[in-house]
Amino acid sequence: MNQQELHFGASTVLGASETVAEARWLEDLGFEYIAAGEHFMRGSPPGATHAALPLLGVAAGATERIRILSSILLTPFYHPLVLAKLATTLDIASGGRLTLGVGVGGEFPVEFEAAGLNVKQRGRRTDECLDVLRQLWTQEQVAYAGRHFQLQDASINPQPTQRPHPPVWVAGRRDAAMRRAVRYGDGWLPYFYNPDRYRDSVTKIGEFAAEEGRDLSNFQWAFFPYISIYPTVEQAAGVAAEALGGRYLYGGDFVSIVQNYCLLGTPQQCIQRLQEYIDAGARHIIFSVACPKEDRARHIETIANEIIPHFRATSRQ
Repeated sequence: MNQQELHFGASTVLGASETVAEARWLEDLGFEYIAAGEHFMRGSPPGATHAALPLLGVAAGATERIRILSSILLTPFYHPLVLAKLATTLDIASGGRLTLGVGVGGEFPVEFEAAGLNVKQRGRRTDECLDVLRQLWTQEQVAYAGRHFQLQDASINPQPTQRPHPPVWVAGRRDAAMRRAVRYGDGWLPYFYNPDRYRDSVTKIGEFAAEEGRDLSNFQWAFFPYISIYPTVEQAAGVAAEALGGRYLYGGDFVSIVQNYCLLGTPQQCIQRLQEYIDAGARHIIFSVACPKEDRARHIETIANEIIPHFRATSRQ
């Protein structure tokens, strides 16, 4: 792999009501992906959240080239037939621009409880859902008898624009997610990783693929870095810890956590740190900014105008 194969995207940073303008803005800035995640109840009372697929549908309708990425879709909440129909409709309507990022969630058990789901079963539900999803995309009729889903003579019509189906990137951090990526995915999208852990995940996925007899020739290696751009690493870490502390429920000193896992400091310092992830194997970089709302536009424009051009220039050398 070489740097010519690098691709860059960004998560949404403006409000849902500004999705049309933001999608056009990101496309004009040269990003290759616009990404949106989701939660159904982020805490109780819940913080503000949205569903990913409707936002991505709006973004697709406002643009022509940029790919749309769910980062991530909370797969345990979906019946596979419903998810197949939603994702297929979006892929067709967007002209084949959908990448489906999937994960199991679990940071907020209250949303599972509210939906009548057992949070402890989220991994098995996701595996079954992805298994059926691939069958619905590639077979005329599907019969499936699982623990969580049972289907008889199930099918969807029409099929997705992308054949055999839209790419599925599996998100996560642990071995179970890596095995899921090998069995049901077309790519790997971890978060809160340092470069060494990313490199280790590439090695592990290769080992799991060998066990499964899976060819990884077309497998896509993505990464979801949080980025905080300020004059010093210390200031950037403090801002990132404040921005992310309410989103993730990790114990310990959160400033030290973000220093280990995030891109921090000046644009040049962020470039140097990102290069370590690229050296570890990441090729599709989906930035998520970790800063106050009033600073998000500056971050996106700095990424587009200073950070990405560095890697584009390097690839031409």
